[in-house]
Amino acid sequence: MRFAVIDLGTNTFHLIIAEQTANDLNIIYKTNVPVKLGEGRINENIIIPQAFERGINTLKDFNKTIEQHQVDKVRATATSAVRSAENGNDFVLAAKEQANIQIEIISGDEEAETIYEGVKLSGAIKERSLIMDIGGGSVEFILCDPQKILWKKSYNIGAARLMQQFFKSDPITDEEKQAILGHIQNQLTDLFEICEKHQPTTLIGSAGAFETFAELIVRKQNQSVDIATAKTYRFDYDDYIDTTLKLINASHDERAQMPGMIPLRVDMIVIAALITNYVLGRLKINNRTLSTYDLKMGVLAGLSKK
Repeated sequence: MRFAVIDLGTNTFHLIIAEQTANDLNIIYKTNVPVKLGEGRINENIIIPQAFERGINTLKDFNKTIEQHQVDKVRATATSAVRSAENGNDFVLAAKEQANIQIEIISGDEEAETIYEGVKLSGAIKERSLIMDIGGGSVEFILCDPQKILWKKSYNIGAARLMQQFFKSDPITDEEKQAILGHIQNQLTDLFEICEKHQPTTLIGSAGAFETFAELIVRKQNQSVDIATAKTYRFDYDDYIDTTLKLINASHDERAQMPGMIPLRVDMIVIAALITNYVLGRLKINNRTLSTYDLKMGVLAGLSKK
């Protein structure tokens, strides 16, 4: 049995194809494309024509790959950019008509729950933890332990949204940082209240920007870790702080030249670092772990159980 999962993120479209055997689920193909669906007008809830076209063309390519691999079941999920866009349903219709891909728009709650299922598969959840998934359109927080979700919520404070609204200078100014942090503080009051009650001891970063943080550290420290194949990575406290502060204070060109940086994240990584450091500081969490398994692995796990 072969399964394909398409994750239509605000910045990146992902495709994973896996084969189920009697004992295991083996990934036989994976790719991602920086579609930048949220480019330009995400805060006006519009997918601009250029991004719309890039998205449909990418789905056409994905469909060819799915056919070549003779896949039995496909699930394509769309999150914040399509969910909030006034022309999101137009995109879903175009995907079906032009690329033969049936997209399912999932709610923020379902997105958070599926992220938990993916992270759980990685083995990263060892104690009471706060999972954080930073997308371009939204950020999901899941308070959990190894057995269950205690609380979850999706917030429209994704990196693309905040970048378009606040991040205008190079490097980012103190005034822009304060505007971003003030906005986050207002948005996340219920997160801080629930964490005060449950006291998570570890922050688990779900793929995305956290993979870039890890890759930058691994390259700088010459560690023998392959983030592309690892399921988890435990951050050293000092390495993490040093890396994120450098990212925040660097110019666009300085960040672009850092070994391990990918072009899509050169600027959005600043927003990711600001949000993460603010949350860690407010909650006084010192343990931080990367799970390379995220939403798409959660979707895949769900498909294989049906």
